[in-house]
Amino acid sequence: MKVRLTNYQEHWQEEFEKEATFLKSILKNIEIQFEHFGSTAVKGMKAKPVIDMIGIVKCIDDLEPFNDILLANGYDVAGEWGINGRRLYRKGGENRTHHIHMYQFDNPHIERHLVVRDYLRTHPLEVDGYNHVKTVLTSEYDDTREYSKAKKDYVNELEKRAYKWFLHKD
Repeated sequence: MKVRLTNYQEHWQEEFEKEATFLKSILKNIEIQFEHFGSTAVKGMKAKPVIDMIGIVKCIDDLEPFNDILLANGYDVAGEWGINGRRLYRKGGENRTHHIHMYQFDNPHIERHLVVRDYLRTHPLEVDGYNHVKTVLTSEYDDTREYSKAKKDYVNELEKRAYKWFLHKD
């Protein structure tokens, strides 16, 4: 899939809220909390225009009976997709609009994603640096898979800085 990097859009927050409300209407009887994360959740951040969402549930297995309903509503049911304990749902086909990462409440990946989001939201120079990296990489890579692979080391270092900040912010 081709990399589609765009400047931050104000409507991304609204798109997140709309999708969270819609998913809650589908996933009836499941207590769920949604968080907006990733680049579309950070003002000023360049991003692929795909809303990343975390859904936090009490028991991850409670989602299985809803797979057919989610498929019927335009979601690709991708399973764990490389992250143990996650259930990934993608919306929009080749022109994806949303990635919904569902986790059980005690999964450590929740904290990892939210710490990086909060760090970027409070560190505008980090946003500038990450934007620069993204811009350079999109000039070198057309394919999202290659682009994501190329920025992996930078993201790992960003996560380390975010955790250091998180552990010492109080």
